[in-house]
Amino acid sequence: MSQSPHGLIFLKPVFHEKIWGGRKLADDWGYQIPDGPIGECWAISAHPNGDCAVDGGTYDGMLLSEVWRDHREVFGAVPDGRGGEAGEFPLLVKILDAADDLSVQVHPDDEYAAAHEGGSLGKKECWYVLDCDQDGTIVVGQRAAGADEFRQLVEEGRWSELLNEVPVHKGDFFQIDPGTVHAIKGGTVILETQQSSDVTYRVYDYDRMQDDGTARPLHLEQSVECVDFNAKAPESGKVTTPVIDGIQHLADTDRYIVDLVSFDGEKTFSAIPTFRCVSVIEGEGKAEGRPVRRGDHFIVPAAYGDATLTGRMKLIVSRVPTAL
Repeated sequence: MSQSPHGLIFLKPVFHEKIWGGRKLADDWGYQIPDGPIGECWAISAHPNGDCAVDGGTYDGMLLSEVWRDHREVFGAVPDGRGGEAGEFPLLVKILDAADDLSVQVHPDDEYAAAHEGGSLGKKECWYVLDCDQDGTIVVGQRAAGADEFRQLVEEGRWSELLNEVPVHKGDFFQIDPGTVHAIKGGTVILETQQSSDVTYRVYDYDRMQDDGTARPLHLEQSVECVDFNAKAPESGKVTTPVIDGIQHLADTDRYIVDLVSFDGEKTFSAIPTFRCVSVIEGEGKAEGRPVRRGDHFIVPAAYGDATLTGRMKLIVSRVPTAL
């Protein structure tokens, strides 16, 4: 049980309409979403473009950014990767419903984003595939040897030569480092864990028009400057790490650590120096006595102590490294 007055922090998601979005967040996940093509559920976020409100407990009604600002002790000592303490809540957890293809895009690293995007964090992210169409595919990586070849293939529309497209299956996992060309394809639903950043450079958007008749902007030059031409493209997203005591390790990076946690009965998360982000992706049960079900998201504070969950559930659990 909790060893401090800080309870679990449950959050109300923020939803974003996207040209490629659908209705699965309502139809399959039970969220109350706005009308239109809703592509993104920002489930755990303190980013200005989608700041989640706390649902119940000590900080009921406060924005997550306000809890982070005014009650930093809740989150523990969170490093910023540059030898200091993080100035902003470092993670952002989303569910994406891609009814149509997302743009072909690339994200910058911390250094590039800080210099070119007003001091923003870069965007390292990872995807856990919650659902996808049979025989679906996803784009992760590219084949150009350098900037000149990349530009030529883009300008000539030779996408099958440029893009690394791989089969996708439910339960696959992909690490998307800054500089990785990528595109989620239609029919895919993913849970994304990322740095708290909203910077995206589009390479190609299928010549789609927005409701006002204009095309979304492309960012070829920024993309070329950010692409990691030495990165090896994956052949699959199959997870091969062992399952130990119901925990399967998915990612261990300098910005986040992500695990898939499955249990039927009881699971206790021991106290750690920083917070955990928890997303229920299957099943139902209780978290320290509060009913939880698929689609619920919460934070286990560093100040909480051991946290016990009961029921039959599958979770995605993320945290930041305690030292960088």
